[in-house]
Amino acid sequence: MSLFAISDLHLSLGVDKPMDVFRGWENYVARMEENWTRLVSPEDTVVLAGDLSWGLDLSETVEDFRWIDRMPGQKILLKGNHDLWFSTKTKVERFFAENNFSTLHILFNNAYRYGDYVLCGTRGWMNDQTDKKVLNRECGRLRLSLEEGRKLGGEPIVFLHYPPVYGSGDCPEILEVLHAYDVKQVYYGHIHGNSAGYAINGVREGIDFRLLSCDFLQFTPKKIV
Repeated sequence: MSLFAISDLHLSLGVDKPMDVFRGWENYVARMEENWTRLVSPEDTVVLAGDLSWGLDLSETVEDFRWIDRMPGQKILLKGNHDLWFSTKTKVERFFAENNFSTLHILFNNAYRYGDYVLCGTRGWMNDQTDKKVLNRECGRLRLSLEEGRKLGGEPIVFLHYPPVYGSGDCPEILEVLHAYDVKQVYYGHIHGNSAGYAINGVREGIDFRLLSCDFLQFTPKKIV
């Protein structure tokens, strides 16, 4: 039993917004399916750190989530900035049940136990974005998730969509929460292409940060544990 993670699938199987038009993304769904099925078994868990579907509402995401559901493993999903289909956790979970998507689980103000670890997270926020209301909300959601993780017990692993550190900058408010709960591992997405050269893949302020964007990972889920 292993834990994997990947982000920014940007699936568009039900809408006309193919990512294949971008350099390096050619035939990426087939490539990702091949890598996923080669590495992940049904007993494994895969965390998907946001930007999963280009669908604007849940009705446009059916084919995308059908694809995700049939991939091996249980999946834990958090939302990214492009996941406009996400309204409330309750509505999304009802949609999954109505479509018999049995392997999909939402990470939103909650946490999941995984062996000796607890999986926590939220969308997060970046250092160059100034909407304090959104930032405070995301800090609150991260605290809620980590509090739930404390109740479950185990070492926290945090998954965010936005990077809390990038280049020479950081988001002090998010880092404050991470330090308050003694988080040592953080995985994030959102960064693509040449921008990945500025992504932090290593230890900063005592925390090991790792980028999960699928193009950076060559469309291959990353083994975490």
